[in-house]
Amino acid sequence: MIQAPKAILFDLDGTLVDTAPDLAGTIIDMQIARSLPTSPFQLLRSFASAGAQGLLNAGFDITPEAKNYEELRHEFLERYENRIAGESSIFKGITPLLNDLQNNNIVWGIVTNKSERLAQKLINALELDTHCAVLVGGDSTSHSKPHPKPCLFACEKLNIDPATSWFIGDDIRDIQAGKAANMYTIAAAYGYCNYKVNSIQTWQADLIVHSPKQLHQKVVAALK
Repeated sequence: MIQAPKAILFDLDGTLVDTAPDLAGTIIDMQIARSLPTSPFQLLRSFASAGAQGLLNAGFDITPEAKNYEELRHEFLERYENRIAGESSIFKGITPLLNDLQNNNIVWGIVTNKSERLAQKLINALELDTHCAVLVGGDSTSHSKPHPKPCLFACEKLNIDPATSWFIGDDIRDIQAGKAANMYTIAAAYGYCNYKVNSIQTWQADLIVHSPKQLHQKVVAALK
């Protein structure tokens, strides 16, 4: 039996929200603007949890050491902000889960490596802000995931013991952060890690789920 949580913290991109259409779309827009061949969407989707650095590397084969990296990164963030919720949507099956949490007085929040400003803009646009009890961005604390500090900070804000909380994410950094914070960890295999699904077994998450529906079922079972 899984112990019922007092709070659930979610990663944002690839866990709560399918942001790949806008993240990948931004890279494709930049490629088109330069008359370059466009990368396949499925390739770029694989890097949607890797932030600007991962996406720029996938789309332009560039690393932070490159001379023009900061210029490209600035352009990417500016273009992305302009279309931040243009095609992004809450994963099917997540809304019923959040409703159940609310009905059972289980608070939930978001811990993401996205900047807090962009994360807030996204959840506002998708109306996730109404019941989100805490939002911790990649720049909200002195460290980002996989460091446990963002998770610990979120639990502190909620006044809840991390040991009574769950953390759910689609990247190994989410699981590393949650485990280091002494939280129950769930790997969301339906997210952007699906291209390397076999490696999820090595993350040592307490549980792996393959769809939001399965995640919802596990939460319902724990609340009984």
